[in-house]
Amino acid sequence: MLLIAQKDSNALELLYDRYERFIYSFAYQIVKDPAAAEDIMQELFLRLWKNAGQIDFGKGKLLTWMFTVTRKLAIDHLRKRDARLPQQSVDFGNLEQVQDLTALTGDVAGLLTAGEEIREALLGLSRDQQQVMDMIYYQGYTQQEVAQLVAIPPGTVKGRVRLAMKQLHKSVRHWARRDHVYE
Repeated sequence: MLLIAQKDSNALELLYDRYERFIYSFAYQIVKDPAAAEDIMQELFLRLWKNAGQIDFGKGKLLTWMFTVTRKLAIDHLRKRDARLPQQSVDFGNLEQVQDLTALTGDVAGLLTAGEEIREALLGLSRDQQQVMDMIYYQGYTQQEVAQLVAIPPGTVKGRVRLAMKQLHKSVRHWARRDHVYE
């Protein structure tokens, strides 16, 4: 990141080559549109290039920042598109997996392992919790919108999200304590 802040294009290219597949896949899972996912990915790396010296990673890891910004960009895209028709939910049980892990770097294999653990943790949630988590985190709805669409009180949505996050935290806490650094 220091090199990118100094406008070293080779450093940005290295970062791009390392994470572009994951960022694209993550954006695509949210927007379900290849062109939009590509635009979101490009916007993320453009922001990195323009603002590398101003981004404070003291509170988190680069990869966490990248996925957070990607999620925000994807949700902004959905809101601009105003596609509020119910979308197909993510089937947590049938997420695609990369077949040839031997061709991947250790970092990528680690990310895939982490993704599998998170997928398993999501499968451990109740059906109601999975529904609200999918609508909020993959489809981009607000808690208020979920309450209206599912016809439940906003407090119930908040409660389901809170309980789901608490359960997910317990499920993946052991993973977070391990030395999983991907930068």
